[in-house]
Amino acid sequence: MVHNDTSAGDDLGFRRRDFLKGGSLAALMALLGGVEITADDKTAAVPKADPNYKDKPPSPPVNFGVIGLGTWGKEMIATLNRMPNAPVVAISDTYASSLTRVGATAPKASQHKDWREVIDHKDVQAVLVATPTHLHKEIVLAALKAGKHVYCEAPLAHTIDDARAIAVAAREAKGLVFQAGHQWRANPQNHHVYKFIRSEACGKIATGRGQWHRKQSWRRASPNSERETALNWRLDKALTTGLIGEQGIHQIDIASWYFGSHPIAVTGFGSIMQWRDGREIPDTAHAIYEFAGGGRYVYEATLANSFDSAYDVFHGTDAAVMMRDQKAWMFKEVDSALLGWEVYARKEEFFQETGIALVANATKLLAQGKKPAEGTSDSDSPHKYSLTEFVDNIADKKKPSSGYAEAFAATVMAIKGHEATMKNTRIELAADIFKV
Repeated sequence: MVHNDTSAGDDLGFRRRDFLKGGSLAALMALLGGVEITADDKTAAVPKADPNYKDKPPSPPVNFGVIGLGTWGKEMIATLNRMPNAPVVAISDTYASSLTRVGATAPKASQHKDWREVIDHKDVQAVLVATPTHLHKEIVLAALKAGKHVYCEAPLAHTIDDARAIAVAAREAKGLVFQAGHQWRANPQNHHVYKFIRSEACGKIATGRGQWHRKQSWRRASPNSERETALNWRLDKALTTGLIGEQGIHQIDIASWYFGSHPIAVTGFGSIMQWRDGREIPDTAHAIYEFAGGGRYVYEATLANSFDSAYDVFHGTDAAVMMRDQKAWMFKEVDSALLGWEVYARKEEFFQETGIALVANATKLLAQGKKPAEGTSDSDSPHKYSLTEFVDNIADKKKPSSGYAEAFAATVMAIKGHEATMKNTRIELAADIFKV
């Protein structure tokens, strides 16, 4: 987790003074991902594909064991299957039908009802934990003890004590890579936007806002009552971290990263607005995170309406940045200083506003003969970036973008945010609560 550290932005090499220096046009074009001609409003031709371009070769293969074959487990296996160096050699789920159904997508993997057999599997090098949140602790601790690398879906746990136990074990597991499933942390698009935030190209960040809207109940049916209870753990107040934790944790984590510190308090509001089926967990929740210096991030999530889907926006004194669907745009204030590179940037119209496209990996995309900012394919999903980083980290022995410290802090923010929405109250967050 990035804390208040004025040197952090300088390390990036993208401080405000660097924007004002007027570096090379080629560098600016690569940074912004395209150019625009002002005379006749036509887009200039982008550079041709580089015939000598060679992508980084994949890291050595890592054999995966996947535990938990629900929605996320299935998606993660699909992502691993598209990677050249991440064979799935073992899978586990307590539900026989899931083993059979998902097993068809991993035909070379052995199947196990007991997750301990995956950890004991001699060919498994890395364990991917995609079970319900409250089951993470025992599995992660056992996998680390057995000498396996671990990729654990977020949040780490449903209680702060369990999350801290995981973080401590990961910290002490020397020579092993522990990475949490904060896939947005590994996404180059979010790192690209971070450069603009920390460079002060947007001025001082005054406030942020994020949302996630879906029209769905979260309740799942099964002819087996025991199975139905297990499936609906997200509606069990003793097990779940609610909308704020199970869904919002990714956006809240990015907000803290961009603000450059942990929040000092959170105020929550929760209501059941649509799904009055006996549940005690809000289907509509708001959490307001306060940061030192007066900045706030407002997050809202609802299962009652799908309009406007999901996005984040950060408002700076000179410009705002919107992030949606792995794309991002900067909207400058009319009174903000001209930084010099705007004239070369690709622009898009939003109602009565003009957004400057902020495109990650523009240089790489151009070299491959692709046009930046035209969307991503399934193979470029956030899960791909995160899992590719995990495999690379195992080979290179590098620190993950979301290791035990970042994941623990995000889990604390999520759990406390959920607690605030359950009680409709404000909770102060002492600095010590984020320490591992």
